[in-house]
Amino acid sequence: MNAVVFHEHGGPGKLQYQEVPAPTLGPDEVLVRVKACALNHLDIWIRQGSPAYPMPLPHISGSDIAGVVEQVGAQADGVAVGERVFVSPGIGCGQCEQCLAGRDNMCRSYGLVGAMCPGGYAEYVKVPARNAVPIPGALTFEQAAAFPLVSVTAWHMLFTLGNVQVGEDVLIMGAGSGVGHMAIQMAKLAGARVFTTVGNDDKIAKAKSLGADEVINHNREKVNQRVRELTHRRGVDVVIEHIGPDVWEYCIDSLAKGGRLVTCGATTGAEVKLDLRYVYSRQLTIKGSYMGSHTELLKAAHLIGQGRLQPVVDRTFPLAEAKAAQEYLLGRKFFGKIVLTVS
Repeated sequence: MNAVVFHEHGGPGKLQYQEVPAPTLGPDEVLVRVKACALNHLDIWIRQGSPAYPMPLPHISGSDIAGVVEQVGAQADGVAVGERVFVSPGIGCGQCEQCLAGRDNMCRSYGLVGAMCPGGYAEYVKVPARNAVPIPGALTFEQAAAFPLVSVTAWHMLFTLGNVQVGEDVLIMGAGSGVGHMAIQMAKLAGARVFTTVGNDDKIAKAKSLGADEVINHNREKVNQRVRELTHRRGVDVVIEHIGPDVWEYCIDSLAKGGRLVTCGATTGAEVKLDLRYVYSRQLTIKGSYMGSHTELLKAAHLIGQGRLQPVVDRTFPLAEAKAAQEYLLGRKFFGKIVLTVS
């Protein structure tokens, strides 16, 4: 089969489009013919080399996959050959206390398709049968690949950890990002007033079309000052953050007393400054978030199938142009998801 592979860590030039052996199925696995695979910043970190994701090389990235079931293992249940599916990207053991309690993203052996095992930058991928889920509604393969990782992450951040309630104010950093564009819709659907940020004015109308009530261009305005103005100096109840040190102080200062900040990423660096006096005197809560449970993903998928949440595809690239797709991702001019298509 054809796949995009890297044999050593480094820049986009390390990606190679080449022929590799097709996966061999285990008894409880299914083989999916990939039709579309969305990009994530995770792909960049893995390609560059990250101690959080040690893996043997060569490696095939890609966590967000949609396609058609090609083959089913002898002990695989609940999925049939020819079925249109998306892949639930998180893989737990399915047997430990956390998995059995529905908290599979807390499993000690939890990993991601495309991170700890070969992913969807290929014509075929194998996954556990329980991770192959019927595509909801009438989504295209590109749309179905665009939502799994970001929707389960946004849901877990907003509701499981952030406990967003009707009428609360929520600040979502990076409207055009994968997590950002989905979190805007979810927070609005939950009855919150939604604030978000963009890097240029071209993205303002797009953010508002998804439900944002207030959009702040962080290149023209100081986010925390604008948030204070819009909330009559009160601040917001919840901040959804995935950027890191470039925005950390703005995020903390934007919180109201008793506010909650939930973070899931560090795209601008790993270390931030934090004045503990400010945290305890304002009774703030800071939570780290990693993915979400399979059940949370199914809840989001249900709403997507109903058309109440919309996956946004910014641009597609053929699989052979994965290098150009990753360079486009790094340019940060996109709004929504970048998707590789596999013919």
